[in-house]
Amino acid sequence: MTTNISDANPVDIDPPVALNTIFELLLEERRRYALYYLSRNVGAVSLVDLIDRIADREDADQDGLERIAVEFHHNHLRKLIDTGVLRYDEDAGTVERRTAARSLDPYLELTYVDDL
Repeated sequence: MTTNISDANPVDIDPPVALNTIFELLLEERRRYALYYLSRNVGAVSLVDLIDRIADREDADQDGLERIAVEFHHNHLRKLIDTGVLRYDEDAGTVERRTAARSLDPYLELTYVDDL
């Protein structure tokens, strides 16, 4: 017996990220750490929590936290969304990795081997 799959709907899988895009995304430390942190969490993460983690890692004071939040929201978040590695739910205030972000995992593992 054979199964006809010609009418099956394709699975929602994002295409892999191009190598140049991977290196561009990983070029900046805050963006790199955000991707690493999200790779260690299942599902959506509060954007506030993500920014707090970045600020904690940098030992930032309140002014530093606000600068990080503004920079991340206006610079890094947009790039991560535009390249298809993150999904941002503005209403819920959460970010979530898309399947395309798996292309970055081997590089993130090398970068943060001491954090494992």
